[in-house]
Order: sequence, then structure tokens, then C-alpha cells
Amino acid sequence: MSNRNNAQNKQAARERLRAERERQAKKDKTKRQLVVAGSLVVVLAIAGGVGFAVSKMNDSEDGQWKAAAEKTLVKPANTSGEDGTEILIGDKNAKETLTVYEDPRCPICAQFEQNSGKKLRQDVKDGRYKVRFVLANFLDNAPAIKGTGSKNAVSALGAALNVGQDAFFEYKEALYSEANHPEETDDAFSDDKKLLDIAQQVPALKGNKKFENSVKDHTFDRWALEIGKVIGKDGIEGTPALVHNKKQLHVPGSKMPPLQEEQFTALIDEEFGKKK
Repeated sequence: MSNRNNAQNKQAARERLRAERERQAKKDKTKRQLVVAGSLVVVLAIAGGVGFAVSKMNDSEDGQWKAAAEKTLVKPANTSGEDGTEILIGDKNAKETLTVYEDPRCPICAQFEQNSGKKLRQDVKDGRYKVRFVLANFLDNAPAIKGTGSKNAVSALGAALNVGQDAFFEYKEALYSEANHPEETDDAFSDDKKLLDIAQQVPALKGNKKFENSVKDHTFDRWALEIGKVIGKDGIEGTPALVHNKKQLHVPGSKMPPLQEEQFTALIDEEFGKKK
């Protein structure tokens, strides 16, 4: 065999080997793509299932509250007004009334309660003023948040108020406490068990079957919807808000409510006069 033919044969062999490697590489690439595509289908199916489950859960919750709007209104004890939406607590002889607007999921309300809640409660106990609480649920409808936790917590607060004013005060403090209050985007209060677990920290509610049944049976859901409308009727756009004689109270030089105890004390002293 001539050197020329030998070189040609070697070149042909190299070409066949190269072509075979290219075919194998294409085959392996196709196999990898199929595996990835199959995995993606599984992931999408799982995600779709989760999305469907969340959607069904939201539909169920929405259905619960749509049904609540048609229920017979049950007003908690210790309320007044046509729909039981007036929560007025304190000495009947107190001449002044401070209105406090709060949403259970509101993180700024939690900050206010953690810093100034006990001072407010002491003022009420001392007869300095009565307090009118307006419970809102607008955060459930906020586009970036949504949920049902505010309404559900208001309903549970109604169940606590039905037990007594002190139970209401203490349960509200427990819900807003640093240990129990969720992030604004966490709809933890939509879970009845969460609300009942927190209630065990309140002596008047611990093991209280009347309260527990009211929460589980959603006795005060319709009432929670009714009282949730009051903030809009009163023209208040956010929480927390403090109002006295139709004037919204702010830290001087700002549009902020008094979140710190010293701010609250100074503002109340200015508005109602210093304690004697």
C-alpha cells in the first residue's frame, strides 16, 4: 500500500471517528434536554398544584366571609350602637373620650400597643378618659398583602369582649405583643388555632369554652365585618389613629401617631391636661 493511500485511510478513519463523536454528543445533549424538560414539567406540575391548593384555600376563606355577610348579626356583650359597633370602655363619668383605630395585622399598631398600650389602659382605669376602640380589617384587602387574618382576629376579639372588657384588653395586648404578632405579610391570624393558642395567655380566656366555641363557630364574623366598615365612615385612612373631639392626634410637627410612650404621654397631657 502506497504512503498516499495509507494517509488517505487514516484521514478517513479520523473523519469517521469525529462524525461518531458528534453524533454521540448530539444524542447526549438531546437526552439531557429531555431530562431537564421532564423535570421542569414535574416542577411546574407541583407548583401548579400548590398554586391550585392556595387558590382553593383562598376561595374557601373568601366563601367563609361571603357567607358571614349573610349571617344573622350577633353582637358581643359590652358593645352598643345599632350593629354593636361601639366599643366604649372606661368610667361612665369620664367626660372625655379618646377614639383608637387599629387593625390586628398592622405592624405599626403593634408598635403602638407594645410601647403605649399599658399607659392608655392605666389612663382609662384612672378615669382620665373613656376609650372607644374601632377595629379595622382593611389590610386583608391590601393588594400586596391580602388574606383574612384581620377579620378573623377582630371576630376573636369580639369573642373576648363577649367574656368581658378586661379579657378584651388583655387579649388585644397579647395579639399585638412582640412574641405573638406576625409580619404584616404573614396571614397567621387567619388560623383559628393560632388565635386560640394566644388566648391561653389570658387568664379569663384560658380554657374558656364559651370563648373557644365562639372562635371555632365564627359567632362574631358578621360583627367583624360590620365594625370593619366604621373606619371608612369616620374618614380615617390608616392605623393606628387617635382621635379626640373629631381631631386626629399627631406627634407635633408630623403626621405620625404617637408610637413611643413618651410621645403618647406628652400628647395626652397636651390634649387632656396633665394628671393631677
